[in-house]
Amino acid sequence: MSTRGYDNSRRTEAAQATRARILRAAHRHFLEAGYHPTTIAALARAAGVSPQTIYNTVGGKAQVLKAVYDVVLAGDDQPIAMNDRPEIARIYRQPDIGATLRAYAAFARMLLERAGPLLGVVLAEGAGSDAELSAFLATIDTERRIGNSGVVRHIETAFGLNGDLDAERAVDLVWTLTAPENADRLIRRCGWGLDAYQDWLAGALVAALDARAG
Repeated sequence: MSTRGYDNSRRTEAAQATRARILRAAHRHFLEAGYHPTTIAALARAAGVSPQTIYNTVGGKAQVLKAVYDVVLAGDDQPIAMNDRPEIARIYRQPDIGATLRAYAAFARMLLERAGPLLGVVLAEGAGSDAELSAFLATIDTERRIGNSGVVRHIETAFGLNGDLDAERAVDLVWTLTAPENADRLIRRCGWGLDAYQDWLAGALVAALDARAG
């Protein structure tokens, strides 16, 4: 029985290493070649595996993109939800609404540094008629709104919201302001630096949610 346990562990480690190699190669390939021109065969060649290995280990091209995005965004491939990570805990330790929103803007900037180049490629190409890519964009939008909702709930509980603003409307505002399309316009298309983007986002979030800023 111990031999079987050892063999299972080795197989698991090998599968994880294969997955990591596929995702690293796919990340480079998407950045260099774009999403639409990329094929599973091309990803397989880049990773040094068979196409079937990619399907078995990760899935089709859209699933590979989502897996790459998740790893790049989190900074690792650990099964830890974003809301359970230390970066979010730091936001929740801030003493007031303004400080919380400025910390959240810094967090958004960090995520942009990690995933912005990949998202920039996807946004520049557009989903077009690709239903799976459209689904990917819809999924990450939904995930971002969940994260936005957590921050708004924290602000509402810890400090209270502006009397003219309910939680749902506050989430709408944060979700809109943190949209990757805004970052893409300002950074890739207008040439802003990350510092300028973070300053803009922090100011916009504070103006939208902190009554004291009015």
